[in-house]
Amino acid sequence: MSLRHNDSPAVRRYRARRATIVASALLLALPTLAGAATPTTKRIKLATLAPKHTSFHHVLLAMGEEWRRAPGGGVALTVYTDGTMGGEADMVRRMRVGQIQAALLTITGLAQIDDSVTALQNMPMMFRSLDEVVFVREKLRGGLEQRFREKGFIVLFWADAGWVHFFSRERALLPDDYKKMKMFALVGDTKTNDLWKTAGYRPVPLEVNDILTGLQTGLIDTVCITPSYALSGQFYTVVPHMLALHWAPLVGGAVMTKKAWDGLAPETQEAVMTAAAEAGVRMQARLRDEGAESIEAMQKRGLIVHTATPEIEEVWRRTVEKVYPDIRGSIVPAQMFDEVQELLRQYRSANEQNKP
Repeated sequence: MSLRHNDSPAVRRYRARRATIVASALLLALPTLAGAATPTTKRIKLATLAPKHTSFHHVLLAMGEEWRRAPGGGVALTVYTDGTMGGEADMVRRMRVGQIQAALLTITGLAQIDDSVTALQNMPMMFRSLDEVVFVREKLRGGLEQRFREKGFIVLFWADAGWVHFFSRERALLPDDYKKMKMFALVGDTKTNDLWKTAGYRPVPLEVNDILTGLQTGLIDTVCITPSYALSGQFYTVVPHMLALHWAPLVGGAVMTKKAWDGLAPETQEAVMTAAAEAGVRMQARLRDEGAESIEAMQKRGLIVHTATPEIEEVWRRTVEKVYPDIRGSIVPAQMFDEVQELLRQYRSANEQNKP
């Protein structure tokens, strides 16, 4: 005999109410269950030495807006400017421990991850044009990005800010002129600083944020920097002489930790990388344009630009070429140094053949 048939009316009413309560609970839970399945917005903290409200900052903010609209929940990007997260070595350390997830770094900072990137910049007067800079960078790009991935970082984009120039307190045209001056050098770049000392110069290691103070107090007398940075940092007010010599390109890139990258949905990754690539193109174009504009603006305010004549340039070239053997294998890995030289040989040969 079924016990259910013997249930009293009270028991049947209790069971009906319990079924209603369970059904209602399930219905109420549906929004919560759906919400749990909905991708949540990821938060990325990005640090840079770049000053607030400069082109660097504006491009990063525009990139962040694109990331916010990315599918899969999007990405909320917070940008920390002005070196508020410390120097570039500090930024890399912070990324490694998860305090920040991304950074816009120069070659100096990127070399803290893998020193192969030094081949893109740390060979004075190796590149004769910005076209050569881009050609070599694109040829090396795949291998460099694989190295970074193996070290736990994803390269979001590469860019350069054009040429760096020497800004000095007094008129200086030739290499020996700078031996009389105290030169800004980056803290932590021991190998380069030692090389300067060996060559007879007087490097003074400082953080980038300390350049202006160092100039104002007489701690340093000259700095090699891009014109746009000399303008935004007001360095030219203390070092009003600029040598228009194409010393080296200022190259950098944006990276994200692989851990943060792997936490993004595939569709989010695709949108993030697309927006980052576009940001790199915009940043490079803006910064290169701003180089000439910055020189013009500083000239109106007292900057004296000294032209590097072919004779002056030849003296500089002979000087740095003597140092290349010391750079190769010490500052720039030997294999990368040789590869850059071979790529430039190929590029120049092809361009010579294509001339009318």
